Amino acid sequence: MIWKEKIIKEISVIVCFEREQTQDTDSPRSQIHHTHKHTLDLDDTNSNTKSMPMDQAELNSDQVLRRDIPWETYMTTKLITGTALQLLRRYDKKTEIERAPLLENDGPSYIRVFINILRDIQKEDTVEYVLALIDEMLTANPKRAKLFHDKSLADEDIYEPFLRLLWKDSWFVQEKSSKILTLVVSARSNKNDPAANGEGTKKKITSSDDVLKGLVEWLCIQLKKPSHPNHSIPSSINCLATLLKEPVVRSSFVQADGVKLLVPLISPASTQQSMQLLYETCLCVWLLSYYEPAIDYLATSRALPRLLEVVKGSTKEKVVRVIVLTFKNLLSKGTFGAQMVDLGLPQVVQSLKAQAWSDEDLLDALNHLDEGLKDNIKKLSSFDKYKQEVLLGHLDWSPMHKDPIFWRDNITNFEENDFQTLRVLLTILETSSDPRALAVACFDLSQFIQYHPAGRVIVTDLKAKERVMKLMNHENAEVTKNALLCIQRLFLGAKYASFLQA
Repeated sequence: MIWKEKIIKEISVIVCFEREQTQDTDSPRSQIHHTHKHTLDLDDTNSNTKSMPMDQAELNSDQVLRRDIPWETYMTTKLITGTALQLLRRYDKKTEIERAPLLENDGPSYIRVFINILRDIQKEDTVEYVLALIDEMLTANPKRAKLFHDKSLADEDIYEPFLRLLWKDSWFVQEKSSKILTLVVSARSNKNDPAANGEGTKKKITSSDDVLKGLVEWLCIQLKKPSHPNHSIPSSINCLATLLKEPVVRSSFVQADGVKLLVPLISPASTQQSMQLLYETCLCVWLLSYYEPAIDYLATSRALPRLLEVVKGSTKEKVVRVIVLTFKNLLSKGTFGAQMVDLGLPQVVQSLKAQAWSDEDLLDALNHLDEGLKDNIKKLSSFDKYKQEVLLGHLDWSPMHKDPIFWRDNITNFEENDFQTLRVLLTILETSSDPRALAVACFDLSQFIQYHPAGRVIVTDLKAKERVMKLMNHENAEVTKNALLCIQRLFLGAKYASFLQA
């Protein structure tokens, strides 16, 4: 399917970015140090070490990989086998050039050794070291994640150690485990194959569905209450941008109320690091725009105006592309089309089309969006447009407000849903701080009084008089003029107050 191909393309962009950042030692991402909240006591052989404040224990892979791990001692105590020791001697402290043929020829054996160490050895120094080795291996070549799914490892629970380590009291361990799990679970070849999910063997093995649900739970917790003040959110969004192509992840994420956690992150970015976070957040929203339950959540959030604000000011093509593709997906869903028209997206699309973009997907999406918005405008009745304007609180002096034909033809539509539109107008009078919106709301209320047979009675019953009278002393002249007009029509009737309309 075309949308699946697009997802693969977007995920590839993220992978390329990660590899570039790893190779560029001057980049912001390469400067990130991972937090480690445990003391590094070489004599401690269990995981219940004393915690320390995060800012006192920053840890990165380079520091961890400089350690000397006593593999021979582990063999003597039978925590690893003689074969495992031989493999580790060949692999440990070697360069990528030296390791590449080892993994090419006997990769699954090394994966088995790493998995067994993480399962059987609790010493924190060693756990961190092996996680750093695996992360280094996958960073050099993400395709190596497929090694974990080799048939020779069918009896190994390849997921359990990492899923368990997610909950350790160490940011370094958490971050490496989440990154490795994301890559490994996404690399399984047949996502509908029970064997690939760990369910095809007699031995009880953690299934991929269990992994994905566990990952979503941990990622949502990180977005709500980050383990690390600077790195938890970018790291979590990076994982989600890969995982949300999975149906079970979308379902779990929506059920965990995760959509609302993304919306605050949709805001203009200035630095390279914040730009990448913005891009991956928008990519998450785009992936969710293929999932109906998520669309319902997006419809009740501030996602649409936030996306529009970003696309209006962004010069990054990849950010513009993923937002435009999201708009394209949402255009025909529910009231999104009407909201897009009301927020001024047609004008933004025209502005974007006038710019020089190199991405064909973006150009095609802009053309599709342009045509779709034009069709949407034609389908919307004038009252639909008016209702959307009121419900969103974006009142302005568009022609319909002063058009007698509009009011005569649509006055009975105000009675829908127990005068919902009228009640929202009154709420705007009470809560809005925008002088233009207040002035228009006062004027529309006076129009309702004039054109509805029972307008004065209805407005009085809804206790509008007190709200409007407060605005007669407003500092803005436009507001006071229209508030006075409304009060005059409410007390005197339309014909005695018509001179105030001029």
